[in-house]
Amino acid sequence: MPNTRTTNAVRLEFAPGSLVRSNLSGAAFTGDWLWVAGDEACGVDRLRRLDPVGREALRFGEVRDFPLADLLDLPGAADEEADLEGMAVADGFLWVVGSHGLKRKNAKHDREHADNAKRLAKVSLDGNRRLLACLPMEPDAQGEPCLVRQAQDGRRALRLKGDAHTNLLTRALADDPHFGPYMAIPGKDNGFDIEGLAVDGRRLLLGLRGPVLRGWSALLEIEVEARGDQLRLVPLDDAGSLLRKHFLQLDGLGVRDLHFSGDDLYILAGPTMVLNGEIRVFKWPAARPSLAANREPVRFEAALTESVSLPHGRGTNRAEAICDLPPALSGRKPSWLVLYDAPGTDRRDGEHTVFGDLLRHD
Repeated sequence: MPNTRTTNAVRLEFAPGSLVRSNLSGAAFTGDWLWVAGDEACGVDRLRRLDPVGREALRFGEVRDFPLADLLDLPGAADEEADLEGMAVADGFLWVVGSHGLKRKNAKHDREHADNAKRLAKVSLDGNRRLLACLPMEPDAQGEPCLVRQAQDGRRALRLKGDAHTNLLTRALADDPHFGPYMAIPGKDNGFDIEGLAVDGRRLLLGLRGPVLRGWSALLEIEVEARGDQLRLVPLDDAGSLLRKHFLQLDGLGVRDLHFSGDDLYILAGPTMVLNGEIRVFKWPAARPSLAANREPVRFEAALTESVSLPHGRGTNRAEAICDLPPALSGRKPSWLVLYDAPGTDRRDGEHTVFGDLLRHD
């Protein structure tokens, strides 16, 4: 079990009032510093690398909160969750994306049948879920990386133009023949649900947990630029297309996270709905140059390779975030950090400490 007696365990120590505590959904590194997102918060946390306390591979702690309301003018209320699901570091920015999806209330075992029927019929949208933003990073007086609203070199925190109901991305998808019909369906019902983010310059890849269409999962490719205080979508071709679609054969699984490793794209995949099922990592070899050269509005990629299958529990230990470790932390051996949503007792140490995994890869 991943605890202080296993050599592949990564220990994350949070604090009683931390924005992010256990349901981890995004991860990225800057040197010895780990940034994490959770799907129940409206902010991100930064943890420092610390000396291990046992045989575990790595330990991170001394957590610091960065509320998004301090960095951006949010579309929703400051205390309304953003359901952050994807995170990436590129060119001095931390990029974050919310699920963009609707949510449905769940039935509760202590409620009457009629009350649960009403709950199950209630669909809503938290305005901060429709958030796509880049946050400048710069060192403070102690040399520690921080997120700021405006950096000294002029870089500013920006989000995709929109409000609590819609943004430029959801407008571009509203009439899309593949995804338009799913925009009104909650994410947990195989509706529209972004859970992965990878960044290559101004090009962004958004990985969809749902919908999965006849077994085909999808990535959305967009390009953005800063205009004034906002991000805008940039046409990808002379025809004015604002997005490209890449359908992937992931054996019926939806995308849970994305990250580039060199030219390759790694895809963490799991069930699109609330199921206890396989969680696997797939590799798209040479994806970066392939994407740069592509001009087709829709592509189908079936020739992906499977790298590893990850363990999972029943209602617990769902792998939600994957990223490369910096070489200095991995001993120069290519390695992933994998973090989990709904950690079970085997991934906890007390109330405020959870464990991820260090996995070697080729």
